[in-house]
Amino acid sequence: MTISWYGQSCFKITEQGGHLNLITDPFDKSIGLTPPRISADIVIVTHSHHDHNNVSAIAGQPFIINGPGEYEVKGINITGIPAFHDQKQGEERGLNTIYLIEIDEIKICHLGDLGQEKLTDEQIEQLNEVDILLIPVGGVYTVDAGQAVEIIEQLEPHLVIPMHYKIPGLKIDLDGVEKFLKEMCVSQKTAIDKLTLKKKDLTDKEMEVVVMKL
Repeated sequence: MTISWYGQSCFKITEQGGHLNLITDPFDKSIGLTPPRISADIVIVTHSHHDHNNVSAIAGQPFIINGPGEYEVKGINITGIPAFHDQKQGEERGLNTIYLIEIDEIKICHLGDLGQEKLTDEQIEQLNEVDILLIPVGGVYTVDAGQAVEIIEQLEPHLVIPMHYKIPGLKIDLDGVEKFLKEMCVSQKTAIDKLTLKKKDLTDKEMEVVVMKL
């Protein structure tokens, strides 16, 4: 399985062998970044804001998932779990969907624009044994660096990939990833282009933070 990042919460997750592409939260050009112009089999959308729901940018005829529920698409199991975009049960910024994606026997959790300080017991139960956690860390519209660390402690994934933080060109005012790395007591990481791994690479692995670049 290979993971690539396009900025904000947009990732491409490719099944081993390159037979299937899944895209998360494609954004539009108004945020200052270039929308991904790629083909996909599946697109998941965590909520209906313009920096997460530009599905028209994705080529092909993808199966689009944009809310809670259980889905099986081309052998990929995806569970959408209800969550909130803020700390007031959605009163400020509405709802958000957390997704658990099972691909190549690896469980990937995409938290979307999670605004809750912590996950509920029910959410944690549904997110049992997360291998890779894609978590917002830029604050303002989502959890901030310190809150992200607390959520990581709740889920105890093998790999943590921060997302939704300030990068060059982004017009949305967010914190940079440096605050998160400091909270995690991790020295500045060298960003990688893409992450390729198999389930065996995660077995008995201690938690690691991976920073990705565009």
